[in-house]
Amino acid sequence: MTRRTTGQALRLAALATLLAGSLPAAAESHAGRGDGLPGASIESLLDYARTRNPELAAMRYEAEAAGERVAPAGALPDPKFRAELRDITRMGEQKATLSPSQVGSTKYLLMQDLPWYGKRDLRREIAEQEAEGAKGRAHGTWSEIAGRLKAAHAQRYYVQRNAELAQEILDLMGRLEKVAQARYAGGLAAQQDVIRAQVEQTAMRNELLALENERHHLQARVNALLARPAQAPLADAERLRPLPAPARLDAAALEDRLRAKNPQLFAADAQIRAAEKGRELAYKNRYPDFTVGVSPIQYQSSVREWELMVELNIPLQQSSRRAQERESEAMLAAARARKEATSWQLLGELSENLGGIDTARRSELLASNQLLPQAETSFRAALAGYENGKVDFATLLDAQRQIRQAKQNRLKAQVEAQLRLAEIERLLGEEL
Repeated sequence: MTRRTTGQALRLAALATLLAGSLPAAAESHAGRGDGLPGASIESLLDYARTRNPELAAMRYEAEAAGERVAPAGALPDPKFRAELRDITRMGEQKATLSPSQVGSTKYLLMQDLPWYGKRDLRREIAEQEAEGAKGRAHGTWSEIAGRLKAAHAQRYYVQRNAELAQEILDLMGRLEKVAQARYAGGLAAQQDVIRAQVEQTAMRNELLALENERHHLQARVNALLARPAQAPLADAERLRPLPAPARLDAAALEDRLRAKNPQLFAADAQIRAAEKGRELAYKNRYPDFTVGVSPIQYQSSVREWELMVELNIPLQQSSRRAQERESEAMLAAARARKEATSWQLLGELSENLGGIDTARRSELLASNQLLPQAETSFRAALAGYENGKVDFATLLDAQRQIRQAKQNRLKAQVEAQLRLAEIERLLGEEL
């Protein structure tokens, strides 16, 4: 191979490397289109999980069950009926009998328990707040599942694009190996150049194996969230979601949305309201509950007497009731403190993720606008130097690695921004 031919081959290899940055975008439109399979977009994963995830279904059923407790909580207790057969031997004149018409008399008693005024309403309101808390927990469960799916989708995208980049470098190193062999055969390069190219290819193959293993783990993780077998096929992740405009990531506005929409804070508010009603109920227990009843009395075959009765419990155990009241006060204070602690923690996480998404955005711009063009310029210079015998093969490899590192940095920044966005939406409990 002549020196001119060698230079042309090297230029073709360099062109393949410099154009590699555009290949992932093209691959997005053709990668693994599994018709009917979830996974191509995050929307397909969320739609699938929304109707099939068993954890979410369990939380929804629990919320439904909590809602059904409201009516019984405010209802009156079931009435009680009692029948008394009195003087069943008629003063010893007959054998014992259970016939109401043959005993001395039969007393029927119908009773109804009546709680003190307002207690039923408080019990119903407590049940309503507990049902609201269950709804908040169900919504929080969905936010957690959606967040994990969004993170897994971004990681699948990263692994797939990183594997494509590694394959491109492997193909390039195969071409460079042939060029190095030709130069070695012509006495223009050392055998070490060929060996270095082979070592690089082996390293790329090993990295592809590691990426394939990671891709398998991510597939199993996503399928678990979708309630599918671990080995069930998924469509390739074709794209990442566009990031919201910086104006939509205003910290003060998002803090207000977090306080108003976060499922954990929503459930905490419901718990506070339930604790307040529980405290009121504890103080209502200072007053007695009643039982009223009506009693017809039967002699032989006719009812000849009627009685009315009223019964009430006497709240004499004051120490016990005061302890219950102090318990309700402590539970209310605990609910308020728990909400405050949760609020500060969530606000801290929001601030951390807002900073992270801003850093990732700037890192992507730095990699795209400065680092990658600089690395490509360095590679072209190294290529020209190697062609002229002024630069060794190791320098050329280092320049090639810089291009790959710049592309990986850009990809990492894109995925990091997606992970931060998923966390922000999990905290808000809704999409941005």
